[in-house]
Amino acid sequence: QVQLAESGGGLVQAGGSLRLSCAASGFMGNINTMAWYRQAPGNERELVARIISTGTTEVADSVKGRFTISRGNAKNLVYLQMVSLKPEDTAVYYCSARRGVDGMNYWGKGTLVTVSS
Repeated sequence: QVQLAESGGGLVQAGGSLRLSCAASGFMGNINTMAWYRQAPGNERELVARIISTGTTEVADSVKGRFTISRGNAKNLVYLQMVSLKPEDTAVYYCSARRGVDGMNYWGKGTLVTVSS
């Protein structure tokens, strides 16, 4: 089992920045991908960014150039640096960990990011 805890959300004005953190605990040996998703009211959950065990990263086109995913020195920490935030970035942001052997995803409870115009 893997437990994920997000932090760092909050209210920010358009153009501002936030850094989200995800702390994972439990057995991480089978986890090959860590990712951030978001879900705005009335919308489906969407992938924002992910980082695989090799260090390769991928970000959604909608946030490219503004959001960066990275890992901490410890394997169990993942960050999402967000700059130039827009009102449309308002959503609950979720951290996920994907188990490579069967594709199972673990989820955190989410952290709310609100960007005011």
